[in-house]
Amino acid sequence: MASIKLILRKNQEDKTGHCPLYIRVIKDRKAKFISTGQKLKVSEWDEIRQKIKKNHPNSVRLNAYLSQIVADAEGKVVDFSRKKESVSAKKLKEAIKGKELANFFEYAENRLAKIKGSIAITTHKTYVSNISKFRNFIGEKELFFEDITPVLLNDFMNHCYSVLKNRNHTVHTNIKTLKTIYRDAMREDVVSANLYPFDKIKTKKCSNGVKYLTREEIDLLKNVDLSEHPKHEKIRDMFLFSVYAGGLRLADVVSLQWKHIDFQESKLSKKIRKTGHLHSFKLVFSTLNILEKYRDEDCSDENFVFDLIKNRQKFLENENYAVAEIARISTMIQKSFTFIANKIELGKPLTFHMSRHTFATNALNNGMRIEHVSKIMDHSNINVTQIYAKVINTELDTAMERFVY
Repeated sequence: MASIKLILRKNQEDKTGHCPLYIRVIKDRKAKFISTGQKLKVSEWDEIRQKIKKNHPNSVRLNAYLSQIVADAEGKVVDFSRKKESVSAKKLKEAIKGKELANFFEYAENRLAKIKGSIAITTHKTYVSNISKFRNFIGEKELFFEDITPVLLNDFMNHCYSVLKNRNHTVHTNIKTLKTIYRDAMREDVVSANLYPFDKIKTKKCSNGVKYLTREEIDLLKNVDLSEHPKHEKIRDMFLFSVYAGGLRLADVVSLQWKHIDFQESKLSKKIRKTGHLHSFKLVFSTLNILEKYRDEDCSDENFVFDLIKNRQKFLENENYAVAEIARISTMIQKSFTFIANKIELGKPLTFHMSRHTFATNALNNGMRIEHVSKIMDHSNINVTQIYAKVINTELDTAMERFVY
């Protein structure tokens, strides 16, 4: 049962000698204070009787007012008790005082500051960017959670499509960020779950699908002569290395050091940048061939295998620099891919992430168990890997329709 008592906060005495009077609510040893809006001198307050002394000029009227608000507070406690609801001191305060409206942008800013060190820098930057985009759309610094309605969210999505020319994936990511912040606020009881607006809107599905290279296309890429373009050749080799090495992400290929490679055991052991998991698996013949191509006298443990990073020490010590450097290399790689795709007449855009999709689809096509593919790709759960299984099933359906009569 909660306890309610009037407390004169003597430690908050102002210059005139007056102290604020609060209602104190204690539940499960946690206290919340609700202002009565009254200030009194210490000499005017009777702590034991919980009343204003007669030496105050308005003691009769104010005591009647205090009795009423205390009775109302006690009534709220009884209501919760009768309904057998689990209630915290915070909820009791809100029930007595009425819940204050929370500013979405203020909460988002504080929340992002709080989680900054526990999520990837790129993820944090994405959150900040998406919240900023939403703020620019609203055009005001103040937006209460209660004002975020399905109509407002649909207007925001239409703005992203029509004005900002965003694609489905970008709009989906924008809404996902807003959802994340809103759900965190619900968990912290900042906003009621009854107001959650995202169940009433739909984002368009990304129609891009899984893009990957077939065996024939891999052979084209592997056999193209790039000897006159060393930079393009290295980037092609990085892509093929990723395909043969379990679909390693660009950030992990770029940051791959010789110390991560055990040539005697033919194994790669490296902490994955995105998840922080220590990843270890056997390297196949094709990956070892690529590594031998770049293995020279200066392949000390700390050196990077593909040597595209400008400042090795800074990359290893400064995460912000590392993120910026990976972004720079990504842009450079994309330019090379345009050249390579045109040279082999690929007929579709080539991106580094396709190496990941290529590994997964080809591994499943060759009979590797989906659990093993999921483990090698460091997926959070096997459901993420299922998307590639669906691609394989679609291919089988197409083959049946085309060749079986």
